[in-house]
Amino acid sequence: MSPETLFSVANAVALVGWIILALAPVRRLLAIAAARVIGVGLAVTYAVLLIRSLIGGGFEGDLTTLAGLTAAFARPEAVLVGWVHYLAFDLWVGAWATEDAGKRGLPHWVLLPCLFFILMAGPFGLLLYLAARTALSRRAA
Repeated sequence: MSPETLFSVANAVALVGWIILALAPVRRLLAIAAARVIGVGLAVTYAVLLIRSLIGGGFEGDLTTLAGLTAAFARPEAVLVGWVHYLAFDLWVGAWATEDAGKRGLPHWVLLPCLFFILMAGPFGLLLYLAARTALSRRAA
């Protein structure tokens, strides 16, 4: 499969996971499990791509400097590895936030913007969720 095709497939598969999480209140536990299965599938894809890149010399340059990192990600194969890494990790964090919100009784409408930002801006979305969780927990106490 070409890197371009794999990029498109990985994006579509990850999007299914995010749609499942967005609809999670219907069947929260099943949705979380489904998103995690998709996340594990993306993680396996990432591992295969990473190993192929390392064996094939896909990461050239010094990964300890910004210039070296830029050079390393000049190849489409290396960018694909990095992108699938983001997809897998962000979906896993989204599934965790959904599970955590359910355990804490947070309304799903509070979680939805957090999920959007976890998808679009990973760490910022996580911070937004943690802030919302903290603020609502304090109000409940």
